[in-house]
Amino acid sequence: MLSAVTRATSSAKDNYFMRISGITIPNKRLVFALTTLYGIGQSRAQIICIEAGVDSMKKTDKLSSEEENKIRGIIETFKIEGDLKREISQNVKRLKDIGTYRGLRHGKRLPVRGQRTKTNSRTVRGNVRKTMGSGRRKVEKT
Repeated sequence: MLSAVTRATSSAKDNYFMRISGITIPNKRLVFALTTLYGIGQSRAQIICIEAGVDSMKKTDKLSSEEENKIRGIIETFKIEGDLKREISQNVKRLKDIGTYRGLRHGKRLPVRGQRTKTNSRTVRGNVRKTMGSGRRKVEKT
C-alpha cells in the first residue's frame, strides 16, 4: 500500500509542465528543453541558462518557480515563436514583391542560396527520377 501512495505523489509531480509563450516545455535537461521554442537553438539556450544563473543540465521539473520566472523574463526579450515566424514571412514577401532574385527563387520553391539543382532538391521541385536497370529498352514482341 505504501508504494501506491508514493506513486500517486510522484505522478502529481510528473504532471507539472513548464510553459513559456503558450508552449509546453518537455521534462528534459534545460538546455535541450528550451530548444522546443521556435527561435531558440542550443547556443541561445546555453546563454539563457548562464544569464539566469541556472544549471543547464538541470531538468525542467527540478526548477524552482524563481528560476522559471528568471528564464521567462530573459526569453521575453527575444523575438520567438509567432512574432519571429511573422517577421520571416514578411521578409520573404517583401523580397517577392520587389522582384529580387532571392524573391523569385522563393516563389518558385527553388534553393535560394546558390545550391545546385541538377542533382539536389529534386523532391522539392517534383523531379523525382526512378533508377533504371541497364538503360536498354526491352524489345516488344509483335
